[in-house]
Amino acid sequence: MAQHVPLDPRQHRDLRVITRRGQAFGDGAMLAPTFPAEFRNLQAHYPIVFQKAADGSFMPVALLGLREGENLFLQGSHWDAHYVPLSIERQPFLIGRSATGLDVHIDLDSPRVSTSAGERLFTEHGATTPFLERISGLLGALHQGMASVAPFVQALLAHDLLESFVLDVADGDGGSGRLAGYHTINEERLAALDAAALDGLHRAGHLAAAYMAVASLSQFRGLIERSQRTIRHA
Repeated sequence: MAQHVPLDPRQHRDLRVITRRGQAFGDGAMLAPTFPAEFRNLQAHYPIVFQKAADGSFMPVALLGLREGENLFLQGSHWDAHYVPLSIERQPFLIGRSATGLDVHIDLDSPRVSTSAGERLFTEHGATTPFLERISGLLGALHQGMASVAPFVQALLAHDLLESFVLDVADGDGGSGRLAGYHTINEERLAALDAAALDGLHRAGHLAAAYMAVASLSQFRGLIERSQRTIRHA
């Protein structure tokens, strides 16, 4: 169970955070929520699709696996890609609100939190370490980026650009699995938009991100191949 608290140099002076990768540290996630400004870094490694919530809203996510709890980029303690999504990289930290504004919070129940191993958060004099300063910058980028998701999705919906898809995947051993419940950007509809619509998307900063998401779909082939290799070696 999560225990989120504001980070305090007096109370948490001795805390450290383990940065290595592994299932034991919560890295076995099938997907990572993301935002338009991150698409450029993600599209070289992961398919970017849109997950529909119960309230009808959509969240862009980077697919890390094809089944619940499966991260095909996690190889023991190694992440097999040059870029780790920020929503994974930021753990166990998050942005929290207080009477003075936004603060860095930490999940004290995270397996990454330690007092004997990992990166220090504060010096012996209570100053923030370079590691914590980097995390603060990362959280700021993540917070700002997530605020841009709603207008981006609204623009896609306004032009009827999102469509659901189903992916049937042969496992290479005679069986198959199905990925469903997600949406992608319809490339043909995007290309067919008139000049005014394309200009509007461009001026709002949405057009490049839309094409990045479309380009990322080429990563499905690599994801499927990873899945088949994993099954064969199981």
